[in-house]
Amino acid sequence: MCYKPSAAPTETADLMQLATRLQQLPPYVFAELDRKKGALQAAGMDLIDLSIGDPDQPTPPPILAALARGAADRTNHRYPPYAGTRNFREAACGWMERHYAVTLDPDRECLALIGSKEGIAHLPWAFVNPGEVVLVPSPGYPVYTSGALFVGATPHLLPLRADRGFLPDLAAIPAEVARKAKLLWINYPNNPTAAVATREFFAEAILFAKRHNLILAHDTAYAEIFYDGERPVSLLQCPGGMDVGIEFHSLSKTFNMTGWRIGFAVGNPAIVQGLAKMKTNLDSGVFGAVQTAGIAALTAPELVQPIRASYQRRRDCLVAGLSRIGWPVTAPKATFYVWAQVPNRMSSAEFATLLLERAGVVITPGTGFGAEGEGYVRFALTATKERISEAIDRLRELL
Repeated sequence: MCYKPSAAPTETADLMQLATRLQQLPPYVFAELDRKKGALQAAGMDLIDLSIGDPDQPTPPPILAALARGAADRTNHRYPPYAGTRNFREAACGWMERHYAVTLDPDRECLALIGSKEGIAHLPWAFVNPGEVVLVPSPGYPVYTSGALFVGATPHLLPLRADRGFLPDLAAIPAEVARKAKLLWINYPNNPTAAVATREFFAEAILFAKRHNLILAHDTAYAEIFYDGERPVSLLQCPGGMDVGIEFHSLSKTFNMTGWRIGFAVGNPAIVQGLAKMKTNLDSGVFGAVQTAGIAALTAPELVQPIRASYQRRRDCLVAGLSRIGWPVTAPKATFYVWAQVPNRMSSAEFATLLLERAGVVITPGTGFGAEGEGYVRFALTATKERISEAIDRLRELL
């Protein structure tokens, strides 16, 4: 017997209309580039992709071996703890102690994450109310803005400009905006600009957070990809950082583990535990075998050195090559990105399209990270030196 509704069914167009929170998101500027990239690849064009922040090198073998051991352990076949195993949290805290001389309580001041993106997206849900303000760098990681919009908050954009070393001007934030602000995002080493923050800036940001009673959230996914022996600063090693801050770390870029989805958050216990409460209600913990592999990574710092050295060689190759063809750029001190000004009067998207269609070189337009990214493009060092050299040759012919 067939069920017959008593009233006319809802129009499909109305039923499938996106929620307001999704309609508020900025347009996806990569959509047209992705379409063209796919079409060119389908037509047989050899593309050199320097656009994606996804390591091309394999995960180190000791981490793979640890995963295999963890997968064979039957205790890992059940639901993992929401906060992460204590062994993983101890390893993360040990990492912070060795690298930054920061002592943390693994039970109250550390939380395992399904990649740092998960924690970054959930933090506003834990602490920000509708109508409040989230201070967001521009250009910046799009999740800072989308996370604010999803909770009904207002993102207030903080321009990152070359004349300030791509550091936000906190003194320029209007007083009425600062009063409504609940959360300030900072991200150093920075994506996409590759800027590195000074201790003086961290001190200023901590003072600002205390003065305005807000959370200072530091996304430091690229902390271990640094060059010339200059390790970037952790928020938590700065006086007062633990009073107002939370810091997000990722194993993705550090150990070539982007597909593994594992990271951790550390910092002020009230902030960490608030995020943990949100996580408990929305998702599960990291697969235990992946945490076993994460422990192997965090307790073997020597694994990072060859990865870092490889990126430095690629950085030097790209920077020198661009300079030779008349496109001088600043060599980054950290991250595996090179942030370059567009060398003509085209927009970022137009220029990226030109390089894609005429040279088969894929880069990211700066506007993909916010309006303040206009006039710039981002190169990712996620291809071999040989491919980077070939990209330079192609650009020489075009430019």
